Amino acid sequence: MPAVDQDAYLRLNSIRKNFGAFQALDNIALSIPRGEFVCFLGPSGCGKTTLLRIIAGLETQTSGQIFQDGRDISVLPPAQRDYGIVFQSYALFPNLTIADNVGYGLVNRRVPRAQIQARVNELLALVGLPGSGAKYPAQMSGGQQQRVALARALAMSPGLLLLDEPLSALDAIVRVHLRNEIRSLQRQLGVTTIMVTHDQEEALSVADRIVVMNHGVIEQVGTPMQVYREPATPFVAEFVGKVNKLRATAEGDRWFRCGQLRLQCAPESGADFRPGREVCLYLRPEDRVLDGLQDTHPGQCHGKVQHIEFMGSNCLARLAIDEIPDQTVQLQFSLNQMDEYGIREGASLRFALRVDRMRVFPTAEV
Repeated sequence: MPAVDQDAYLRLNSIRKNFGAFQALDNIALSIPRGEFVCFLGPSGCGKTTLLRIIAGLETQTSGQIFQDGRDISVLPPAQRDYGIVFQSYALFPNLTIADNVGYGLVNRRVPRAQIQARVNELLALVGLPGSGAKYPAQMSGGQQQRVALARALAMSPGLLLLDEPLSALDAIVRVHLRNEIRSLQRQLGVTTIMVTHDQEEALSVADRIVVMNHGVIEQVGTPMQVYREPATPFVAEFVGKVNKLRATAEGDRWFRCGQLRLQCAPESGADFRPGREVCLYLRPEDRVLDGLQDTHPGQCHGKVQHIEFMGSNCLARLAIDEIPDQTVQLQFSLNQMDEYGIREGASLRFALRVDRMRVFPTAEV
């Protein structure tokens, strides 16, 4: 459980949520500093959207407290909380112009018309839609509508911006472009932002920190690099990115027997299990060495390419390993490396596993 920073802009203390007998969230504790971009990442049903809705006041927690900028907002209605929110479905008013959609909250606050117009023009320019105020939502593309929804969420200059899977309804090219725009805009404005997503690439590319959730609990909180390179649990290792999982037996002093291989993990991994313990070794597809191999190089293997998965600029090659006859690994290669090393189905390859990158977890936790 991550420690809660008492000086954080947003603090969640022991948040629990039950729907009847079903526990959707269990003892969630989280601190978010001012100006940070945080992604709630996890599979469908893990509780990430429920947690976002509790922060917004759209759901009521069963127990626990929420503090925003030092103010207890645990039981306040949404209208009394300081946030803007963008939904997956845009939720624009189809009968209102783009300008009226963006300025809707300002009208309700009885802001003078001239100020509303100036603010709307400023925001539409900010999200890349200058001069679009007279249009209606139906005249805009999906990506443009989501920009309008973002402008509307920012109209009140909220201290907190909540994004509920805002890009999942868009096609791939627009999604990548808009996520970069959202990140750039967040940095420009410095607004504390929480985005819910199930897209690992999206979270890794935009977040300052990622909160990985599963079955209503937080599995890990860390920077994108920490979550990817140093997964805290087997779930994180398998959910974030691609990974090889090899069955092995602990021999003590951080040594593990995997088929005919003896592999020793790095001291900082902390993975020292009693001899005889069954474990799983986790390695990313890029965690391999191809050049400059000596006979004494640790983790050295000989394999045969069984299948190649083309992924654009990279390929994943599945290899049967001579030293581990009952297991296979996937190794990642650029297109240039495919040519350089003659990677093709049926080809033989000498390589070494990057044991310094290896993560080890007991099979009981898998």
